[in-house]
Amino acid sequence: MVVSMPAAALAHKYVTYAEYLAKEAIATEKHEWYDGHVLAMAGGTPEHSYLSLAVGAELRAALRGGPCRPFESNQRLRSETTGLATYADAVVICGPMRPHPEDPDAATNPTVIVEVLSPSTEAYDRGQKFEHYRTFPSLRDFLLVTTGRNHVDHFTRNDDGTWTLRPVDAGGRIGLAGVEVVLDLDAIYEGVEITRASG
Repeated sequence: MVVSMPAAALAHKYVTYAEYLAKEAIATEKHEWYDGHVLAMAGGTPEHSYLSLAVGAELRAALRGGPCRPFESNQRLRSETTGLATYADAVVICGPMRPHPEDPDAATNPTVIVEVLSPSTEAYDRGQKFEHYRTFPSLRDFLLVTTGRNHVDHFTRNDDGTWTLRPVDAGGRIGLAGVEVVLDLDAIYEGVEITRASG
């Protein structure tokens, strides 16, 4: 599968993955790595931060006591197919985490990935980044959480490898096939109006 990074990443000098890890260990912001190029990840708005935590909290409550665990945005992912190293806003991993051979802190077996959309990254999250994510054989559910209105785009991997999109609006429920739980969209967005008013 041929995938690429945003053009902004391509202007920098080649960075080995070992160099990337050394810099990432002391960095104050997170970065993506792909094919020797490093790209700083954009900071989020208050609403973005609120929704990231809200999704993680709902996942934690729904998965408690089971074999699957949610992780927040500091959990690095790395595709064994394309090599992309990145961070999502929330991730669910079922069973033991399977680290990448070059990176013991990077998971290669996410079951659910959540991205909270920002205007500056929405096209990348929906396009190129989702292409990378689809190379994780374990991935069953991909959620794109919208800011500015109560809406989630839920992509589910079918048994034949194709993906089905289910848009979910206010009052709807999100059935995560990979972890067999249902999330209430209204619970995720509860209280977000205050954050929007202050953002």
